[in-house]
Amino acid sequence: MRLPKDAHTSQPWRIHALTRDFRLEDVWALPTPGGPDEFPRLVEGIAAGDTSESPSRATRALFAIRWKLGELFGWDDEDTGLGARVPTLRDRLPADLREGPPGPEFGALPFTSLYLTDDEFAAEIANRTMHGVMHLSWVPDGSGGYRGQMAVLVKPNGLAGKAYMAAIAPFRHLIVYPAMIRQVGRAW
Repeated sequence: MRLPKDAHTSQPWRIHALTRDFRLEDVWALPTPGGPDEFPRLVEGIAAGDTSESPSRATRALFAIRWKLGELFGWDDEDTGLGARVPTLRDRLPADLREGPPGPEFGALPFTSLYLTDDEFAAEIANRTMHGVMHLSWVPDGSGGYRGQMAVLVKPNGLAGKAYMAAIAPFRHLIVYPAMIRQVGRAW
């Protein structure tokens, strides 16, 4: 379920200090009810995800199109990513986060883990269109348990990046994120 932005901004997350120049695109509640110590399970599950294995044909098709366009237009070339076009956000981490565990490596998804705490995880991605952050958190559910929450923060790269983000917004909101969240719930 999509949440209001203050579900993310009202929390004392460490990510806020690192992403002041990013805009908050989306906040989603994840169907992952659990106890206080189950956050690592959520993070590992997300990192193991693969868009080519989505049960949603529409989602698989949209990602296949995106990867093909990225290949054709050079959106995902090495010189467009972290450490090339933009510095990694790891350079902004305070010492305690930099020295702590970054979190799991991603298998099929083009994200790089930034940091992992007991209730917060961040990973970043960069290409020719944008620099983005996926932020996962473990929040009280109001009934004595916990659930996952995902926020997406983005810094578009120029006018082309802003146009790209605007063009994909309906697909993200209507197809990709709902299918992904259903898949997370089924796996949970």
